[in-house]
Amino acid sequence: MSNVLFDLPGPKAARRHRIIGALTVIGLMAIAAVVVWKLQSEGELEYAKWEPFFTPAYINVLLEGLWKTLLAGLIAIVGALIIGAVFGVGKLSQHRWLRWPSWLFVEFFRAVPLLMLIIFIWSVQGFPLDTIVPLVLGLMLYNGAVLAEVFRAGVNAVPPGQAEAAYAVGMRKNQVMRIIQMPQAIKIMLPSIISQCIVALKDTSLGYYILAPGLTFAGRGVWREFRNYLQTGIVLAIIYIVLNLLLYALGVWLQRRFGGESKIDLVGGIVQSQPGGGAAMPGGGF
Repeated sequence: MSNVLFDLPGPKAARRHRIIGALTVIGLMAIAAVVVWKLQSEGELEYAKWEPFFTPAYINVLLEGLWKTLLAGLIAIVGALIIGAVFGVGKLSQHRWLRWPSWLFVEFFRAVPLLMLIIFIWSVQGFPLDTIVPLVLGLMLYNGAVLAEVFRAGVNAVPPGQAEAAYAVGMRKNQVMRIIQMPQAIKIMLPSIISQCIVALKDTSLGYYILAPGLTFAGRGVWREFRNYLQTGIVLAIIYIVLNLLLYALGVWLQRRFGGESKIDLVGGIVQSQPGGGAAMPGGGF
């Protein structure tokens, strides 16, 4: 018995693997012990530096920042999906007057660093320091450009026979796109869409640079008062990890519900779909 990549290990190899695994666990535990000892010796584990995260007033500040982060992320994701669908379809248009502007928009906003884009929008429009508008606009434009490529690739991944069969029965191009290609493409690109949504949620932390209200801005107030940079960073990191895991779990459920089994990369990387992911039309198509 073997799989695609390598043969199954024999008795000696399996024993060697167990030894290596045990040594790895011991090494990681030793590193963790050294880190804890170092933090203890530096006074980073003292209760005074962790006290704000057990105080209701400061917990409410973080919760308010969390709510604004979720609000900014939700608006940015919805707007990015709309922008991605519009310009992704625009890049597939047969009309040059529509295809080329869509291509320029996507390539420009994909190339511009997100932080520079957010700061540029904030500085040009002269937004006050307590608004999330520049953050949301920057996230919408950047992630919308990325999702436009996802939509374009998803539509192109649909077997061409589906569209050819639709044209053969007299359907127009917009009907083929809306009824035949797009529903199948959504199943194909759903993992990539969820991955990009995770990226957009994490990137809300960039609002810290323009003092936009959110989780990192709330954390800024805590560590400026208590000088507990490490502790605040750990707490904020845990919150972001939990949020991303919840969004990841939602993506896995949606993929299983509507598109078959898939692996979704938490950082927006390569996505692999298992057979039966829904590339073919139900009922055999045309």
